[in-house]
Amino acid sequence: MFKLRPTPLQLRAHRAARMLGRCKRFLLGLAVCSSTGMAQDMRGLNTELSTELSAQVQQIAQAGARAGMPAQARVDVQVGRLDPRLKLAPCQQVQAYLPPGLPMWGRTRIGIRCLDGTVRWNVSLPVTVKVYARALVAADALPAGAVLTQALLGSAEIDIAAEAGAVFSDATSLVGRTLIRPLAAGEAVRSNSLKVRQWFAAGDTVMVRAVGSGFAVAREGQAMTAGLEGQSVKVRFENGRIISGRVVGERHVEMLL
Repeated sequence: MFKLRPTPLQLRAHRAARMLGRCKRFLLGLAVCSSTGMAQDMRGLNTELSTELSAQVQQIAQAGARAGMPAQARVDVQVGRLDPRLKLAPCQQVQAYLPPGLPMWGRTRIGIRCLDGTVRWNVSLPVTVKVYARALVAADALPAGAVLTQALLGSAEIDIAAEAGAVFSDATSLVGRTLIRPLAAGEAVRSNSLKVRQWFAAGDTVMVRAVGSGFAVAREGQAMTAGLEGQSVKVRFENGRIISGRVVGERHVEMLL
């Protein structure tokens, strides 16, 4: 057997095929690099809010914070960034909205959704809502178990939305209350740092105040359990009916209709 040598024409065709293959691999590499760069650019654009959308977010957060803040308080909204890993489809109309039941206090979020696009999407934008107002604070460092007096309290402008728990502005409402955790100097006295008061015992006669739209009625009943401040309690009336209400004061229960 003998091996045929390729002709000059075949050699030129083989070299051309090899060159074409190298060119294809080179061009494919360029395409991959270009696609990756475009994805990153798009991802960067998706995490940036337009001026109009940023204004919507600020307006929603400001309005939500004012719904529960005291008079003379000021609001500072810090808008975060969308997750940089998001790859959102193009959208002609984007809307910011307040998720139902979500308070605009402290670290929270605002919804952003696409209303007009080939793909509808809905994402969350982190925001931090700070509400500055004057409140009672510890004048000096106080240990757990300390009984509050006016001398132990001071007043300062603080971010009342920074932590959970209601703050106080009237010192007389705190005098005689007991701390359940230590407070640093200048730290706000919040409702969750105070020992819960018991306003009545099980079996005591209490006054139940039923509050509805435009009316309020009061009636006596018997507490079935101890009445702890702010907590729910069951009360039995003389006719045997049992209702649930919230303990609001000494021998007082409120029921919302």
